[in-house]
Amino acid sequence: MFVDHVKVYVKGGNGGDGMVAFRREKYIAYGGPAGGDGGKGGDVVFIVDEGLRTLMDFRYQRHFKAPRGEHGGSKNMHGKGGVDMVVKVPPGTIVKDVETGDIIADLVEHGQTAVIAKGGRGGRGNSRFATPQNPAPELSEKGEPGVEREITLELKVLADAGLVGFPSVGKSTLLSVVSAAKPKIADYHFTTLVPNLGMVELDNGQTFVLADLPGLIEGAHEGIGLGHQFLRHIERTRVIIHVVDMSGLEGRDPYEDFLTINEELERYNLRLMERPQIIVANKMDMPDAEENLKLFKEKLNDEEALIFPISAITRTGLDQLLFAVTDLLETTPEFPMHEIEDEDMDENRSVLYKHERETADFKITRDDDGAFVLSGYTIERLFKMTDFNFDQSVRKFARQMRGMGVDDALRERGAKDGDTVRILDFEFEFLE
Repeated sequence: MFVDHVKVYVKGGNGGDGMVAFRREKYIAYGGPAGGDGGKGGDVVFIVDEGLRTLMDFRYQRHFKAPRGEHGGSKNMHGKGGVDMVVKVPPGTIVKDVETGDIIADLVEHGQTAVIAKGGRGGRGNSRFATPQNPAPELSEKGEPGVEREITLELKVLADAGLVGFPSVGKSTLLSVVSAAKPKIADYHFTTLVPNLGMVELDNGQTFVLADLPGLIEGAHEGIGLGHQFLRHIERTRVIIHVVDMSGLEGRDPYEDFLTINEELERYNLRLMERPQIIVANKMDMPDAEENLKLFKEKLNDEEALIFPISAITRTGLDQLLFAVTDLLETTPEFPMHEIEDEDMDENRSVLYKHERETADFKITRDDDGAFVLSGYTIERLFKMTDFNFDQSVRKFARQMRGMGVDDALRERGAKDGDTVRILDFEFEFLE
């Protein structure tokens, strides 16, 4: 089964908790704090494996959660970091955030990796909080929660050239005779239900990847037929090979077919029309094909158009076509699919990070019972990293909220002494 679009859940590992501990050794007075830091949580990392061709594996596993870091120990021993969870994806996979629609990564080359969900940093042990004023703090942090998100994986096949055209114009037959691919071929519409890839090798040693895409029909960009489902696969191709049935056996006008398919490509994505296009007049072995080709050229009225009459069945005219494709591929650059706002590459990994929008540290809403509800990534993160078993940690959290302006914001919203304030599942009273 060919699967090219799935939705999955990913979560980076939580950081390990820092520890509150003190040295208690014989003959050592005032041992002081000795709580170690927690380890960093593992990342969820996607890596391209050229041996994969579909997203089939993701139909059976849709949750990917990296392991958390180990907790800190006594004697200033730090916890071990969580191991990264590595997930293999096929070349041509685009990763998008479901909530924002942002593109997280575009993975095209074998071995390319991207961090999809970062693990949380480890919490600090009480050794980190020692000061001359407070040499023995009972204060530590819990581990930072790992990033969690729902993502969609969209596969767009990697091909240098793509075959487009109405159903039953001979695209699969053409692919089968110029490459070793074995697509299903039959005399009914929509024989091809999935994109097929083939490697074309010419006598002079030149090679390119050719994709046979499911037939398009009028309205494909709106989801009619199979077109909307598979139009995405042509976005990566640099050269479009437009196959037209010149026999007219199905009662259609070849020129009208040509216009219809180009209109569908333009409506789906305007940038598809920037790609060079070769017109393949197929089925030239049929009786009326020569006359239809003559009328086609008259209606097209474009002297610069590249038109190659062939017969895929009898294998005539193929050499000229394939050499023309390779010539175009040599002079046609790749078309960028997405404009990336911010890229960060590191020595060991080829990682694509999208620019993250700035969000408010917190927001205040009201529940039905009149309680003030604090929410937002920053304040919830601080809350989850606070160990409420120690008074010093609670006071530190209160100072952090005051520094963020939470107290003033609550007063502006009308909070009075004794009102209930809620963060996640925790409630406390607002005190003036």
